[in-house]
Amino acid sequence: MKVALFPGSFDPLTMGHLDLIRRASHLFDQVAVAVMNNSSKHPLFTVPERVNQIETAVAGLSNVSVITAQGLTVNLMNQMGADYLLRGLRNETDFRYERDIAAMNHYLDDQIETVFLLTDPKYQHLSSSLLKEVALEGGDISAYLPENLNQALQKQIHDRMIERVKQVNEKSRTSSD
Repeated sequence: MKVALFPGSFDPLTMGHLDLIRRASHLFDQVAVAVMNNSSKHPLFTVPERVNQIETAVAGLSNVSVITAQGLTVNLMNQMGADYLLRGLRNETDFRYERDIAAMNHYLDDQIETVFLLTDPKYQHLSSSLLKEVALEGGDISAYLPENLNQALQKQIHDRMIERVKQVNEKSRTSSD
């Protein structure tokens, strides 16, 4: 059985991610999407929210599951019996980064094979970070998100903006005292 793991922070899941998951579901018997926390990023959504969003987006793909994980990807792969690590490549910068990660993973476990899928050209310019930045500035990113995520993202941005206004007001009140 060919089992692939597709790890990422998915904050938020983009149409580029979803396209890779759909394509992988045709290549592998099972695909596990692992929602992982990246300590260097500031997430917009909690891990449980991201899991729920991805589960909704992949509901029609019977061989795709969504899990949460921490730690080394190779350890997770060994625990779940996955042989293939799925990664998407948007550009040369992604390739150089992913090549180095693949080499380290292979060093840690020489049974792990990294499979690179080229991102569909219409999604090559996308990243979750870019989409969050554009959305926080009021830009329309709905074409780049699965349908179920648009409303959740708009609510999260609204809540974050209210929090910023409260912080500014508090700072103004504190400095004027």
